[in-house]
Amino acid sequence: MDNQLPAHIRTRGSAQDGDRAVAYPPAPLPLEVGVYDNHAHLEFADGDNPMAFTEHLDKSGAVGVLGVVQVGTDVETSTWSAALAAREPRVLAAVAIHPNEAPVLIAAGEFESAMDALDALATQPRVVAIGETGLDYFRTAPERQQDQRDAFIAHIELAKKHGLALQIHDRDAHDDVVATLLQVGAPEKTVFHCFSGDRALAEVLTEHGWYASFAGTVTFGNAHGIREALAVMPRSQILIETDTPFLTPTPYRGKPNSPYMVPYTLRFMAETLEMDVNLLAAQLTDNTFDVYGRFDAAPVAGPESVLRERDQ
Repeated sequence: MDNQLPAHIRTRGSAQDGDRAVAYPPAPLPLEVGVYDNHAHLEFADGDNPMAFTEHLDKSGAVGVLGVVQVGTDVETSTWSAALAAREPRVLAAVAIHPNEAPVLIAAGEFESAMDALDALATQPRVVAIGETGLDYFRTAPERQQDQRDAFIAHIELAKKHGLALQIHDRDAHDDVVATLLQVGAPEKTVFHCFSGDRALAEVLTEHGWYASFAGTVTFGNAHGIREALAVMPRSQILIETDTPFLTPTPYRGKPNSPYMVPYTLRFMAETLEMDVNLLAAQLTDNTFDVYGRFDAAPVAGPESVLRERDQ
């Protein structure tokens, strides 16, 4: 195995000038009980000194974040995610076409071939989820929403075919996401990534045994509905994530995010729930293992070339 680090596949620029010249936040106090980041995009470069995946993982381990579910959003990043999980014991992978990308591929006649590629990736032993997939009515024009729903259904069927968890992207589309899951039949393990609903949606998830994964958004001052949802969700149906490099928790909102930021969100959640931090961390870890399995299986030999290509 080479020691070189892959270059990032994606670079996140600011909306103003394409330059995110901002520093990473300070590391939090280490946790006493380890947890796992349920959703991150380590392929993104961000901040003053963009970190390679090893730096993200090393800094995270130092504060008690023991592993990451690395999430693809197209064939390229899904392939990279699967390759990373194959060589890195702290990483499991999820693969998908992002709901904002799916209508573009459908219009170009390329969606079926993309799904064929995901079907092959889903057989790799450390690929544990199909996602992120779902509906995003914030960025999708009404005339393309049916394409997005068709793509969502295809991902649901792929997750069930391979017995994998489903990670859902749901933005301004709660009712249609739920209706689609009930129409098609949700996979046994279904996760609402970066949960953005309220008490009413939380009650739907509770009824059907679906999981709510809470990101840094739960700490935002205007996120009253998300905090109400956290309060009513069964503790056995909650997860924690960063959505790195996005959604950095308060008080560092707007700065680059990383899995090492999980303890900030975890401690906020524990305070909101009036729950001991260690007990909540243990519960979240148990839930992570229930959904994805354990991280400590030996990585498989395999596609280092996919990572080395990024070194060039």
